[in-house]
Amino acid sequence: MTSLELTLFFLLAAVLGVVIFRSFKLPPMLGYLAVGAVIGPHMLGMVQRSERIQHLAEFGVVFLMFVIGLEFSLPKLRTMKRHVFGLGLLQVLATMMLSTLIILGIRWVMPSVWHFSWQGAVALSGVLAMSSTAIVVKLMAERLELDTEYGKRVMGVLLFQDLAVVPLLVLIPALAANDDDLGMELLLALLKAVGLIAILLTGGQHVMKRWLFTVARRKSSELFMLNILLITLGLAWLTEQAGLSLALGAFIAGMLISETPYKYQVESDIKPFHDLLLGLFFITIGMMLDWHEVVLHWEWVLALVTVPVLFKLCVVWGLAYILGASNGVALRTGLYLAQAGEFGFVLLNLSLHNKLVPAPLFNAILASMVLSMIATPFIIMYSKDIVLRLAASEWMSESLQMTSIARQSMGQKGHVIICGYGRTGQSLARMLDKESIPHIALDLDPDRVRKASAAGEAVVYGDASRAQALTAAGLSRASAVVLTFLDVPLALHVLDQLRKLAPQIPVVVRTQDDRNLDALRAAGAAEVVPEAIEGSLMLAGHALALVGVPMRRVLRTVQQQREQRYRLLRGYFRGANEELQDDDSEYEKLETLVLAEGLQCLGQVVDDIRPLLDRFDVHLVSVRRASGASLSPRGDLILEPGDTLVLSGKQVDLAEVEDALCH
Repeated sequence: MTSLELTLFFLLAAVLGVVIFRSFKLPPMLGYLAVGAVIGPHMLGMVQRSERIQHLAEFGVVFLMFVIGLEFSLPKLRTMKRHVFGLGLLQVLATMMLSTLIILGIRWVMPSVWHFSWQGAVALSGVLAMSSTAIVVKLMAERLELDTEYGKRVMGVLLFQDLAVVPLLVLIPALAANDDDLGMELLLALLKAVGLIAILLTGGQHVMKRWLFTVARRKSSELFMLNILLITLGLAWLTEQAGLSLALGAFIAGMLISETPYKYQVESDIKPFHDLLLGLFFITIGMMLDWHEVVLHWEWVLALVTVPVLFKLCVVWGLAYILGASNGVALRTGLYLAQAGEFGFVLLNLSLHNKLVPAPLFNAILASMVLSMIATPFIIMYSKDIVLRLAASEWMSESLQMTSIARQSMGQKGHVIICGYGRTGQSLARMLDKESIPHIALDLDPDRVRKASAAGEAVVYGDASRAQALTAAGLSRASAVVLTFLDVPLALHVLDQLRKLAPQIPVVVRTQDDRNLDALRAAGAAEVVPEAIEGSLMLAGHALALVGVPMRRVLRTVQQQREQRYRLLRGYFRGANEELQDDDSEYEKLETLVLAEGLQCLGQVVDDIRPLLDRFDVHLVSVRRASGASLSPRGDLILEPGDTLVLSGKQVDLAEVEDALCH
């Protein structure tokens, strides 16, 4: 194939693989692996591994490490330090030490089959220590489990595993040295890594911030993107020249940029490259899988799937329990972290390249890792049933939790249920106390619940997304429910529960802005309070009062805007350099449309185009004449050449209206 034909074939295969796997609600990563196995030299033989493909795949690892470095945050580490440097550190160390001993023990028992040196055992133990951040985080986010007790522990372990990859990338190539030179090679690699990182992080942060500021001032998105690619690949090349890995340099580049104000812009710019090249990396990993060897040695594959999964499950379960988690939370944490991870493929590939993993065993190990990741969604899906079956105390723990909530709400009637007891929830509780209105708050932060309840406040540990917790909080007797958190998917889930359990009870929802205002109201919210717009409304009210507008008129204006669902304030003109959001298409914007000569709508009145605007849910804010006069869009206003229509609506709807009016 030519380069173009090869590229098109890879893209077609990747699209088909991802579509098929996503239709079964499986992660795209598994689709890439399956595609690589099918089209690779060991199955259909449609594509052979080549040096060109391998180089592109290496760039996928580079951008993966760059994104990990970009997400590296010292404040984030501090808030999660108990789980990151407690459970996470112990999980990696315990898994590596125990698995190294087990691998060497198997070699001693079966030396003719299990050809592992102690260096290879250490390298493979690093592979085994990794879990899949991509799969687990996505599944937990979809199941709204990130803020649960086991969710926080799982995230802490995954974060430490991501950090542990960095020293492993230095360690594995050094382990490939001769036994006589091994100590010197390890020391040299360590000194190089520490020296390079120290130089880059001490002076590099200041230089990076000034350089990105200089580039951003040119206001060129192309220049900014080229600069990010230059920094990422340049530092990767620098670490490779120092005898370290490309991925280490990319990680450092991400760390340097994470401390600048341009972090989020870089994340959105780099995402297409990261996803595309990482997908190519997983395809090349799949191409390495020889299914003939897997079928021939199926018993090895089966053993390498079940034993490591059960081993990691027991290690994490035991460590979490020792560190203070309940038996059920510890077991569920182990279930979520038992599979292989995407970084495991990176380390396994590096180990094979350095001849630390025997080639005959590579296919069995690779196949077992893929199968364990395929099993992960199903393990997580049935994790609750597994926990209730294996952890007898979990039933008692749940019962005690519901009893605690019920005891707090017992005897209350007409009370307010506050879901989330952060700063907003606590402020609301104080206002309710001032008016002698009873209330009960549910929160998932045990430290916050412990401190607040010790101070005599009506807060209990409970998950507001669970119907049992809401029922125990006296939902049937409550006068209102207030959702104080900013997580929109979680709010929609709670609204769905409330609509089933008590549709007559009004619900007030807090949100960041007006992006999801209509969706939340459609889901059953009686009132939605968008913080950004309420802040703007309060600011405008204070300004009007200060310039002499009577307070009665100010209060009437503010109330009118609330009754009209903030119609005057919804949408705004976006700047060229303003950061885009993932769901930007759902955000209401302001756009201007100049009516040029020859358009069919000229000569019509505003009422004539109103059906078109209503069909696409677009609001006509005002009409500005060519003379500069700004007019209210009354129904009998005639549209004239040179008029500028100020429209408010979602991006797609605005484009449809503009297309209809201009053709």
